[in-house]
Amino acid sequence: MRYLVFSDIHGNLEALEAVLNDAQKKKIDYYLFLGDLVGYGASPNEVIQEVLSLHRLFMVRGNHDKAVAGLDSIQTFNPIAAAGIEWTKKALNKKHLHFLTGLAKSPLTIHKTITICHGAPFDEDYYIFGEFDAVEAFNYISTPVCFFGHTHFPFLYVAKDEAVEGTFIEQFPFEIRLEKGARYLINPGSVGQPRDRNPQAAYAIYDSRNNRLKFYRVEYDIAESKRKILATDLPPALAERLSLGI
Repeated sequence: MRYLVFSDIHGNLEALEAVLNDAQKKKIDYYLFLGDLVGYGASPNEVIQEVLSLHRLFMVRGNHDKAVAGLDSIQTFNPIAAAGIEWTKKALNKKHLHFLTGLAKSPLTIHKTITICHGAPFDEDYYIFGEFDAVEAFNYISTPVCFFGHTHFPFLYVAKDEAVEGTFIEQFPFEIRLEKGARYLINPGSVGQPRDRNPQAAYAIYDSRNNRLKFYRVEYDIAESKRKILATDLPPALAERLSLGI
């Protein structure tokens, strides 16, 4: 089966549409979304509606989803992120706000072989940055593959022969074959808010039939996403960062 793995859309409709259009050419069987539909971007209702239209979708909530739904405090967010959350709360219609409150808490096991989470399998809000964090995460994973988001960086950690090695993905597309007996912790990067200085939308495809994983980047209409943000009361910095991938 072929899984489209994507995360951290953050209200960026143009980036989401570019990813889905690109992935349509690749015969996707299931969609795995790793959290943060909203926050930062100017199209939260449209993003939620687009994701809800996907068939065979598995998804978990992100920290921005929780905060917008009123399930978590914004005190831990920086001022710009907090402003984005407050704006999104007012912009969402009742149907979509109610939908956010019912999103599943991670981790979630898919087809007995895949785990998905937002931050880490032991804490949905924890950032996995480096091998030390990955070692802890592997202790909480029973499946050979775990997909996570939250950091907005495309990354791959491999646990093999009692060692854990991490790889930051910089060249795209990037493909690997998952080895039998090894375990994998994989971040596809962010659809709508990349932070690796590459402004292109990020996603990955996992083919469980041949154990292949491929990371992708795709261009989208950044100018339109920026225009929408600047036409609202959202902080202008949220528009500028899109062109920089930070």
